Amino acid sequence: MGVNWFATGAADRIIKIWDLASGQLKVSLTGHVSTVRGLAVSARHPYLFSCGEDRQVKCWDLEYNKVIRHYHGHLSAVYSLALHPTIDVLLTAGRDSTARVWDMRTKANVHTLTGHTHTVTTVIAQASEPQVITGSHDSTIRLWDLAAGKSICTLTNHKKSVRDVVFHPTLNMFASCSPDNIKQWKCPDGKFIQNLSGHNCIVNCLAVNPESVLVSAGDNGTMFFWDWRTGYNFQRLQAPVQPGSMDSEAGIFSMTFDNSGSRLITTEADKTIKIYKEDDTATEETHPINWKPDILKRRKF
Repeated sequence: MGVNWFATGAADRIIKIWDLASGQLKVSLTGHVSTVRGLAVSARHPYLFSCGEDRQVKCWDLEYNKVIRHYHGHLSAVYSLALHPTIDVLLTAGRDSTARVWDMRTKANVHTLTGHTHTVTTVIAQASEPQVITGSHDSTIRLWDLAAGKSICTLTNHKKSVRDVVFHPTLNMFASCSPDNIKQWKCPDGKFIQNLSGHNCIVNCLAVNPESVLVSAGDNGTMFFWDWRTGYNFQRLQAPVQPGSMDSEAGIFSMTFDNSGSRLITTEADKTIKIYKEDDTATEETHPINWKPDILKRRKF
């Protein structure tokens, strides 16, 4: 995400940069030779980072729309990448069961984070401890000491593969999703807070905005909107499928909020990108909320 643009990558091997207001395509970047799986935009430099199933990790200079650096080391497909918010460090994760820490400028592989026993599906970074968190198909989440390159702890609460992990932008917490449910945790030690259940599908991705709205999306095109603090599911949407698409193309692969937190961008199996915005006209009458806290009934496990 930039201020008024966003980038997508897909199985057509192309990275596309779009105007957020109009939805018009601005630039296409070619160079990957297989599916593009991860993108990250630097808030501190005019750089876009990409990774893909071709094992390549690239740094693009957006002033010239050219690749200026490659980061070599992963032995298989690279599925996720993240930028540290305050230091020039890039993190990548992939099918070789590792996450890697790179010096953005020198391209040095500073640390290889080992311990997962299956594909590392997602990696995220923040300025406070733990600075790095990974999720994996081995059903675990690991919290890492970035300076030492060592695992601090392993969270084994999920029973199925962990698909996505997101930090809350202001609370010192994070959320994770897998086919069984969504879980919330507290930093820095990974204390379990609560489960968010209700999807009858594989939950592929999560997004959270500064107003503490957590969104989860699944492989059947459903989107659930949750209040972060209470865990209350206040809205459900079904993504509209493109005419002519099959039911199997209803899935949502990834999503993110724009910088304002009011628009949600999704990438979907029907080859579309969709942008949702808050309904300014919504009232308690148009969107009734029937909620009684079930704190006494809530089970923790």
